[in-house]
Amino acid sequence: MTRVFIDGAHGTTGLEIAERLAGRPELDLISLDDERRKDTEARRDAINAADVVILCLPDDAARESVALIDNDRTRVIDASTAHRTDLAWTFGLPELVGRDVVAASKRVSNPGCYSTGFIALVAPLVKAGVLPSDWPYVCNAVSGYSGGGKAMIAEFEGGAYPTAWRTYALSLSHKHVPEMQVRCGLQYPPLFSPSVAATHRGMIVEVPLMTSAMPGKPSVDALRLALAEAYADSPVVRVIDGFDEANLVIERCAGTDRLDLFVFGRADDAQVRLVAALDNLGKGAGGAAVQSLNLMAGLPETSGLRL
Repeated sequence: MTRVFIDGAHGTTGLEIAERLAGRPELDLISLDDERRKDTEARRDAINAADVVILCLPDDAARESVALIDNDRTRVIDASTAHRTDLAWTFGLPELVGRDVVAASKRVSNPGCYSTGFIALVAPLVKAGVLPSDWPYVCNAVSGYSGGGKAMIAEFEGGAYPTAWRTYALSLSHKHVPEMQVRCGLQYPPLFSPSVAATHRGMIVEVPLMTSAMPGKPSVDALRLALAEAYADSPVVRVIDGFDEANLVIERCAGTDRLDLFVFGRADDAQVRLVAALDNLGKGAGGAAVQSLNLMAGLPETSGLRL
């Protein structure tokens, strides 16, 4: 049996993870009551008693938790931004880095929600040589407001934002951009335009491409085939072919832990839209952590996931 401690279990991501772990007999979930969950010594004891600790904390607190480990046995899955560009940590996209790599790792960094979509679309295409690594990529994305945690949930549900949609990160800096660049091996940081919609959960991430101006002028079929080959054995990531609906809605994967990828393009292959649909709390957060936990614990990859 694998002992698991969620440090930050009362946050949005922590609650999502706990739901997926509840009632699983192969796991023993260590919990702290309200009086002790912020006590450093109580957390130290729980962290060192765990086989795997999942950190659902702000960056500085996540680093502090890692520093509390005083044994060579406890393994870590960090859902914060703290270690996402640290190449000493395994990036928690097993479909890209390898399931065996995640399974053997002691330190795994959970991808960000937006960057999960971007990296899942771009990284395998760059690796396969279908897309160039030195292109100035653009990424447009929209998330459900639960991606902002309890504070944003309260703002939207309390009527503080009566509008249906808002954009942000207008300074052209966002915490996900470094991992997008590093984990895709890009020469330039992508120009990232995130936004929030007045829906609780769900996410669409898009990478538009002027393929007619690119080296090699990659076709729609070549891009879709390369993605399909990259994820051929994945039970979580699907490359959707033959999508003929008029619209692609943000809620497509809401409430699930799967990731759906699409390649849309003009008939002349001059322009392409790479699109990822996921749940910002699923494959973009809690579901990804549980997927990594399953692999690290030697359990079926999809145990507890909602696919």
